[in-house]
Amino acid sequence: MLDLLRYDFFQNALISTLLIGVSCGLVGTYIVAKRMVFISGGITHASFGGLGLSYFLGFSPILGATVFAVLSALGIFFLSDNKKLREDSLIGIFWSAGMAIGILFIYLTPGYAPNLMSYLFGNILTVTREQIVLSAILFVLIIVFFVRFYRPLFYIAFDKEYSRTHNVHVNMIDITITLIIALCIVLCLKLAGIILVISYLTIPQAIAGLFYKNFKQQLIASALISTSGSTIGLFISAFLNIPTGATIVICFLLIFILGWGLKKVAR
Repeated sequence: MLDLLRYDFFQNALISTLLIGVSCGLVGTYIVAKRMVFISGGITHASFGGLGLSYFLGFSPILGATVFAVLSALGIFFLSDNKKLREDSLIGIFWSAGMAIGILFIYLTPGYAPNLMSYLFGNILTVTREQIVLSAILFVLIIVFFVRFYRPLFYIAFDKEYSRTHNVHVNMIDITITLIIALCIVLCLKLAGIILVISYLTIPQAIAGLFYKNFKQQLIASALISTSGSTIGLFISAFLNIPTGATIVICFLLIFILGWGLKKVAR
């Protein structure tokens, strides 16, 4: 199995897996702590509109997905913040609108759209050097952001009103982390696809939550679990020639079941 490391496409896949694994592990911990899982799902599916529109116009699907993900993330954030619209309603609107726009433009584009299938279901083995560079930039950005703003993030994740009373720049941090979530989702599309990307932001964090209650420990554990599960899934999928995204998610599920079992036995 280690012979796979001789191939450039697998090296690209492995590097991307490690970078995205840590990024999703950290961002996902905040998402779970702040109970933003369904917001992330809405952003993920809204990005499909950008994929379809980009394919129709002949642009890069990643560019279109990024624009739609960012706009939908900011839209949900600002529209729900004024209390006039329910957050769950907005998620449903952006979710369905993005999928509808994507389906419509894919239908209007002549021919078959094989590249879009990799964004729906994931295909890490087709990752390019350019996407690795983008993943590396996002990785550094997330590390710096979490190190610099760890304490404010902790306060906001668990009690936003308490944060306001202690002069934390809640809106600035909220907007920044919302944009980071959108970018993280877009770069994760090649790894797990729109259908499965939400599991990348929730299952490793749920596993970490079984054993740790401290926020910092959860961040570290989630990153390690996300990275190790992704790497194991990548090697297994390449060896058995089965879909990578689905294999990684199944690895996460097996680790979760094992962790839950160990936790029950320890009691």
